[in-house]
Amino acid sequence: MNKETFQDFIRELKERSDIVEVIGSYIKLERRGYNYWACCPFHHEKTPSFSVNAADKYYHCFGCGASGDVIGFVKNYENVDFMQAVQILAARAKMEVPAYDERSAEEAAAKKKKRDRLVALMKDAARFYLGNLYSGRADAHLAYLQKRGISPSTAKKFGLGASLDYVSLPAHLRAQGYTAEECAESGTCSVTEEGRLIDAEGERLIIPIINHMDEVIAFGGRLLKKSDRAKYKNTRETVLFNKSKTLYNINLVKREKRAGGLPSIILVEGYMDAISLYEAGFHGVAASMGTSLTKEQARLLKRYTENVFISYDGDFAGQKANLRGLEILKQEGLKVRVVPLPDGLDPDDVIKTQGRQGYQTCLDGAMPLIDFRLLAVKRKYDLTTTDEKRDYVAEALTVVRDAESATEREELLRRLSAETGVSVASLMRDFENVPRAPVAETAQPVLPNKDDDAGLEKKAARFVLAACLLDKPYARTCDLAALPFDDPVHTTVAGYVMRARREGNFCPSGIFDLLPADGELAEILDLDYGDNLEPPAAEKYFRDCVVTLRRRVLKDKIASLRAAHAGAATPDEKREILTRINAYTKELKNLSAGGNV
Repeated sequence: MNKETFQDFIRELKERSDIVEVIGSYIKLERRGYNYWACCPFHHEKTPSFSVNAADKYYHCFGCGASGDVIGFVKNYENVDFMQAVQILAARAKMEVPAYDERSAEEAAAKKKKRDRLVALMKDAARFYLGNLYSGRADAHLAYLQKRGISPSTAKKFGLGASLDYVSLPAHLRAQGYTAEECAESGTCSVTEEGRLIDAEGERLIIPIINHMDEVIAFGGRLLKKSDRAKYKNTRETVLFNKSKTLYNINLVKREKRAGGLPSIILVEGYMDAISLYEAGFHGVAASMGTSLTKEQARLLKRYTENVFISYDGDFAGQKANLRGLEILKQEGLKVRVVPLPDGLDPDDVIKTQGRQGYQTCLDGAMPLIDFRLLAVKRKYDLTTTDEKRDYVAEALTVVRDAESATEREELLRRLSAETGVSVASLMRDFENVPRAPVAETAQPVLPNKDDDAGLEKKAARFVLAACLLDKPYARTCDLAALPFDDPVHTTVAGYVMRARREGNFCPSGIFDLLPADGELAEILDLDYGDNLEPPAAEKYFRDCVVTLRRRVLKDKIASLRAAHAGAATPDEKREILTRINAYTKELKNLSAGGNV
């Protein structure tokens, strides 16, 4: 299939993929006027500034500038590449994705083929490990699961398996037709100094790590014998596996969400904690696998819920790095509560010693993140000594500073007063002297200021292009070819509009096939805010912007003619040039006086 045919397929896929329906399956949209609105899934905000334009088939966030068509949304939300986003939408629309023979397509196809081979290899490896567990030769592995209270049904649900040695897996994979390079590249096998392939998770209990697309992308291994080797070991990072973008058990979380909603997710540190909680009946659970939390993980969580319970080890309060990680969750708009556990115990320990009800009690005692931060600060100081009490108050006030409301701040100060014996009035005075962290203000998009000379022409060009791109009735007769566009993005948008008008297939979202959905294009789209492009005020402003640009054309022509006049060789040439200068000057005055555009 050639490039043109493939592009026809993409156009048909976009036609069949209702952007409101697709985005609405990921986030809750609310209709207001012509557009649909929501809080942006790509940055934290409290007031919705994420808009979906159903008629023109694109989305745009007026807070962070994220823009794109339906493919772009799936690509960014699912954290996949272009072809994977196409495949997701094609499966949804029940369309088969064709291939085409351009060089770039060949490269993409080769990349996809390689990835598909690795996905198939990982699946075969998982089946091999699973078979080992019930082969009659994995008594130590089964005994460990029994000791941890993991039932056979839960073990099967998580696909748990067994590595019996270092050589069986590589031999099995080679027998299945996989190359030594593929075995090593998948991360399932390591290469010794002698060049031999060995099982990277040799002699361990195997925990498959499965992504939100139900693909096995890595393995975790739990050592069963006492050794100086690490107790837990993950597959190294590969084409399939990036630990900072992965959460363990997210595949079952996704199923829970689809089955009937998911009010919250419990986030634990390790996969055995997740399995143990699942066994006890807490099915909305995921694990960060011991890493400090990342924005990618926070955004992955936000796809399924807004409420996260952090349930790390009992000594978690003293871990500064992890506390900073929780701030990432909050910055991404998640409502975070921290589950206090007894010192030295992890969720699995609580389940084993106190049962489901014991853990439920801990869960019921979950506290807001800011309360937990104060607890973490308090544990650092001995409040029976005057100096340490003062240090505690000073640090605690920096935490109170981050309270989201005056009511919450007052409540925290009263609690701090009760703990330290310092009056609320004194705490309030000290609080006023605590340096405040700078708060970035979100600029609200507005129409360009006509009185602002700086960048007036660029603002005028943006407004004209926005109105033309979105095919506003008052802009349809505008001759873009007669207007000056210096910015390459402006030139591309103008060219796209003129071509779409000639061909009669106007679709604003097609611009995302030509330009990245950020930068200057986002600035243009920012002008489509509420009624900003709707008449009557917008129509008059549009005319003013066209005048601004036409004035620029006339001024350039006059400047060019004056230069030519200075170098004219004969009186006749000078007179002819002066005549043209006078005509352009008259036209310029006519425009300034409000003459015809």
